[in-house]
Amino acid sequence: MHELSIATSLVRLAEESAREAGAARVTRVHLRLGALSGVVREALDFAYGVATEGTMLAGSELAVEEVPLVVWCEPCTAERALATVTRFRCPVCDAPTPDVRTGRELEISHLDVEGEAEPAGPSGDGQTDALPQPPWSPFRRD
Repeated sequence: MHELSIATSLVRLAEESAREAGAARVTRVHLRLGALSGVVREALDFAYGVATEGTMLAGSELAVEEVPLVVWCEPCTAERALATVTRFRCPVCDAPTPDVRTGRELEISHLDVEGEAEPAGPSGDGQTDALPQPPWSPFRRD
């Protein structure tokens, strides 16, 4: 089950990002998951629960946005959504459509976080709570 290694990597990445932003806890991880990612959603959901135990993501939710398979059809000069990952032909003109535009995604889009982490020590080194949050930050504070 490779979903456990994927979940472990997601947790590690989310923890690193949350710590850099000075968050105390991650409440939700928003994941974009493409139809061609090769990930079984149910297995990932289970593995995520196991991978978050004992981390700052423990008890958090994995919110998955399923990204459809979309290809470019040259004869139609248009993007077309495919109903299945087994037939790469345009649903309108039936031309072969090997140019995949979306559907391979396996990415964290953003995190929902709460609280601020405690500074590392009285000397102030590691003051993660002093980090600025840029306007483009993928974090949402509750």
